[in-house]
Amino acid sequence: MSEGTFHKVGTSEKRMYGATCILVCGYPPADQAALLSVLQENGFINLPVVFATAQDLDRTLKEILAPDHPPGEGELSGMDRAVILSGFTENELHRLIRTYREARMPPQHWATLTPISEGWHLKDLLKELAAEAEAMKKRTQT
Repeated sequence: MSEGTFHKVGTSEKRMYGATCILVCGYPPADQAALLSVLQENGFINLPVVFATAQDLDRTLKEILAPDHPPGEGELSGMDRAVILSGFTENELHRLIRTYREARMPPQHWATLTPISEGWHLKDLLKELAAEAEAMKKRTQT
């Protein structure tokens, strides 16, 4: 996930890597509830959502997204805001991001799970997402 690894997501029903799940980072409990409400209101029903906690920073994405991992809902999180999507179709990803923006939720980092990233520790992925966001910001300013 270093420089040069951005891949444009298409617009197909092709399912991306992993079991369908959303990993949410950096949301206080009130924002967690707001996100869950937006998901429900827009047809993202019965979708597993895991809210990362401080204890998850040293875990791999694979560990955090395991079915037996606690969902973390209601716990405070001081990490950067990010959503990591697993197992979505390309069209579902686009619809979720559009829904999120239309709901005027705060800006955050977005990522999709890959065979490589599932082995990363959450803290390393969040650092990489922040670096990629900064690189994109610089790129658009020039």
